[in-house]
Amino acid sequence: MPEVNGPQRLGGWTRFVTARPRLALLAALVITMLAVFAGSGVAGRMGSGGWEAPDAESTYTTKALEREFPASQPNLLLLVDSGGASVDDPAVAAEAARLTERLAGEKGVTGVGSYWQSKSPALRAEDGREALIAARIEGDDKAMGEVLDRIAPAYRGVHGPVEVSVGGPVAVRHEMQTIIQEDLLRAEMIALPVTLVLLVMVFGSAIAALLPLGVGIVAILGTNAVLRGITEFTDVSVFAQNLTTALGLGLAIDYALFIVRRFREELSAGADTREAVGATLRTAGRTVLFSALTVAVSLAAMLVFPQYFLRSFAYAGIAVVLLAAAAALVLLPAALVLLGPRVNSLDLRRLLRRGDGHASGRPVARSGGVVRGRPGGHDGSSGSADAGPGRGWGRFAALVMRRAPVFAAATAVGLVLLGLPFLGVKFGTADDRQLPASAESHVVQQHIRDGFPGSPGGGLEVLAEGAATPAQYAEYRDRIAGLPGVLRVEGPVTAGRFAYFGVLPEGESVGQGAQRLVQDLRAEPAPFDTSVTGTAAVLVDSKHAIADRLPWAVGIIVVVTLLLVFLLTGSVLIPLQAVVLNALSLTAMFGAVVWVFQDGHLSGLLSFTSTGDIETTLPVLMFCVAFGLSMDYGVFLLSRIKEEYDRTGDHEGSVTFGLRHTGGLITAAAVILAVVMVAIGTSRVTNTKMLGLGIALAVLMDAMVVRSLLVPSVMKLMGRVTWWAPAPLRAFHRRFGLSEGESVPVPAEEMPKDAPERDRVTTGA
Repeated sequence: MPEVNGPQRLGGWTRFVTARPRLALLAALVITMLAVFAGSGVAGRMGSGGWEAPDAESTYTTKALEREFPASQPNLLLLVDSGGASVDDPAVAAEAARLTERLAGEKGVTGVGSYWQSKSPALRAEDGREALIAARIEGDDKAMGEVLDRIAPAYRGVHGPVEVSVGGPVAVRHEMQTIIQEDLLRAEMIALPVTLVLLVMVFGSAIAALLPLGVGIVAILGTNAVLRGITEFTDVSVFAQNLTTALGLGLAIDYALFIVRRFREELSAGADTREAVGATLRTAGRTVLFSALTVAVSLAAMLVFPQYFLRSFAYAGIAVVLLAAAAALVLLPAALVLLGPRVNSLDLRRLLRRGDGHASGRPVARSGGVVRGRPGGHDGSSGSADAGPGRGWGRFAALVMRRAPVFAAATAVGLVLLGLPFLGVKFGTADDRQLPASAESHVVQQHIRDGFPGSPGGGLEVLAEGAATPAQYAEYRDRIAGLPGVLRVEGPVTAGRFAYFGVLPEGESVGQGAQRLVQDLRAEPAPFDTSVTGTAAVLVDSKHAIADRLPWAVGIIVVVTLLLVFLLTGSVLIPLQAVVLNALSLTAMFGAVVWVFQDGHLSGLLSFTSTGDIETTLPVLMFCVAFGLSMDYGVFLLSRIKEEYDRTGDHEGSVTFGLRHTGGLITAAAVILAVVMVAIGTSRVTNTKMLGLGIALAVLMDAMVVRSLLVPSVMKLMGRVTWWAPAPLRAFHRRFGLSEGESVPVPAEEMPKDAPERDRVTTGA
């Protein structure tokens, strides 16, 4: 059937967002200024930890040891270098004793001890020229950072015959937090101007290019205010600010690109400004809403994990996605109403354009009585691959579909091969090696690893609770000393009903042997209650917590994605295809993470220290973020394919139409988001570098390989069965489903057999 001609009625949402555009923009400006005020100082309230599971045995044991035996859990280490003399030299010992006594008198510092007090070999370097003063700073991350800032300058540097450097976990976390804030500011300074240049290249118009940046800035500032509020109730990781910047700019630009592009298409088709805004919101606006929901769900899945590091990214991600979508669907239409055709003003590509009426925003002549706001072929059909805008993408789609089996097989096999290095992944914990090699706390910890026996701080602690006799303690000590992989056992140190043993494992502190030793210690029977902590124990508990919750997270993402894509397309096969292809798009990212960051390839070029493992939570974070972003691009492509299929019933023509009208835009959006992520990846902190560069690779692979090669080839191979759904689900979709187009297709099996392909549609509702 032919479509109904004439202007579309403005919907309620269009009237709402465009009735008073100046008032809407003024209100947005006021809210943004309030967000700047509310979000100020948010970084100072964030933590730099959060990798441990709060309900794990190791977390409970650590807190109990901090409470009962503060000296057993030092988080501040002063590395005392005696130069050419021995640390046992009287002058060196006297100065070290003076520093130890002074540190013990500092407010907020407890559990002070040193080599010169205990003569413990673990606190003395093997060459006899360095030794340690250990202490514990009390409080949360913010309080510990304030104490460190206050006391560190007084101890750092030369003191008579010795030189002191400041290290330990609290110094590592504080230095990491400072570096992340500095790097984030630098990343923003890199990303913003480069993004603006790319947007000008995409749009030509400087006015149109500024709109996506405005949406992104509103989303970022609003999210900072939201995170500031969340810090009043729970811990939030400072790493989440990187995601706020990346997604705030990336998604805002994605959404604004598609809305502004569709608005300009509607103007070119001859619609007036308000009609163009209405058609844009009914089409691209719905797609943006679906995209935001799919990305938000992927990020919300991280809320099932107990580690606040992962939960923080969910808080930041959900807020920034919803704010970016809200700004794109409320503020952007208001701005477009005020600008109208002036959205094409300050066209910086005028000299390069040769009479392209579509790009200039001038109405394009149409024949055949086509509905305004439906760019396509001049006769209302999907058009040939060689006609209209994006004809290069149309020809490319036709080529891929002509050789669909070859492209599908070769691309899928290539992506699987790129992901093979991930089969050798080794999980570990984040430590000082996340920092640049020149960072003071990294230097201190490296000296300890290289020069001290047993790597202080890398051992295990066993907490004993309950009444026990010295003989029982001695018998238990002898038994755990005989366990495989135990190098040395120290203790017990007792305090009332509590005691603890220090267990030094053989080999690496977080190696497989140390992890097996954790399990053996927990399984060893004792006449009192025991619990184990230490670096290896935290890793074991973290891996268990993630493995326990990962099926739930993946299940939430898959089920909700299937539902949302079904509501968008009305097909039961396209959602399955979307999930599988999205998963394939992530293989290159995971393979590269292991090959580069675990195995250390390109470590010199990228300036990081390889630890030989990947921090346990990072793959989960990268999966949730990258899967959501790939669905973002998938929704944009599928929505245009679905729109054209609803209008024409031509399966292959619709795929060509979708790629022709979104291929360039998706690629441009992916390149811009990749630029933002690479800017984040310039961070000097390894985890942030891994996140930024890994997501950038995933985004580019998804846009340039999966959307360009796999999607059209797979849809060609599946044919019209792609759109199949059982009758009850078809009825459900007709009632509750949403799509970018305004017409609802009649399924093939319900059409007359002699109906021509192009007429197998119904009029819009």
